[in-house]
Parts: sequence; C-alpha cells; structure tokens
Amino acid sequence: MADFNILASSIFTKGILPFLLVFTLIFAVLEKSKILGDGKKQVNAIVALVVGLLVVAFAYPTGVITKLVPFMAVAAVIILIFLLLYGFVASDKDGLKIPKGLQVTFAIIIGVALVVAVLWATGALGLLSGWFYGQSYSTSLWANVLLVIAVIVMMILALTSGGKSS
Repeated sequence: MADFNILASSIFTKGILPFLLVFTLIFAVLEKSKILGDGKKQVNAIVALVVGLLVVAFAYPTGVITKLVPFMAVAAVIILIFLLLYGFVASDKDGLKIPKGLQVTFAIIIGVALVVAVLWATGALGLLSGWFYGQSYSTSLWANVLLVIAVIVMMILALTSGGKSS
C-alpha cells in the first residue's frame, strides 16, 4: 500500500499553494500601494482572488511558479546562512571589535565556504572536481594557475611595501 502525502499531491502543489502565494502577494501589494484606494480591503481581496484564480486556471504560470518557488526558498536559506555566519564575525555591539579588513576577509572565507557547501549539498562538487582534476592536462593547468597566483601575490606585496625600509 502506497503512502498518500497530501503535501505532495498534484491538487496541493499545482492548485492550492500557487493560489495562496499569488493571492497573498497581490493582496499585500494592493494594500501597501493603495492603488485602489485607502481602506479598500474587500476590493483588494476580490482583485487578489481573481488574479489568484486566473493564475491557477492556466498551466503555464502555475508551472513557472512551482519551478521558481523551490529555487527561491533554497536561495533564501543560503542567504540566511551567510548572514548568520557573517553576523558572528561582524557583530561589534557590546562585544568584540574586529577590524574592517578582518571582517571583509572573514566574509570572503564564509562566502567561499558557503559556495562549496552548496556545491556539496547539490552533488555538483564531485562533478566539478572530476572536471577539474580528471583531465589529462589538469596537473600542468593547476601548476600554472598556482604559479600565476604566486607571482601576483609577490607583485602586490612588492608594490605595497615599496619605499619602506626595514
């Protein structure tokens, strides 16, 4: 006997949820912008209801919504995680004061770590590593990339410390 999950049913994912999302967004925009007048909740609700029902009546807009919402949710979670991690570093209210340069460095490190975590969570990290390291030319490519990075770092260090005597 197969399990029935109401949250995964077609009626719920292609009907109820897109309708609720569109209705809520249209109603909120109409209330905030006061396009139809101030204090016109019933009119705003009817317009939002009609727009929500029209969206659900056609397959294409509902398909677009059901494809975009999971992406939006994942993007929101990624942004939230970045902001939480950066908040640990950048927080200076009644706490540890970290210099601005160190905050930027930590933000870059957190950003790179978050990109790697997302690649790992989606399974794309193995694909990328195979693409970068599984080729016949990968050893010489990475040796040249590291050499170029080392030369750039040395040039930056030489140019920024120029004129200073030790």
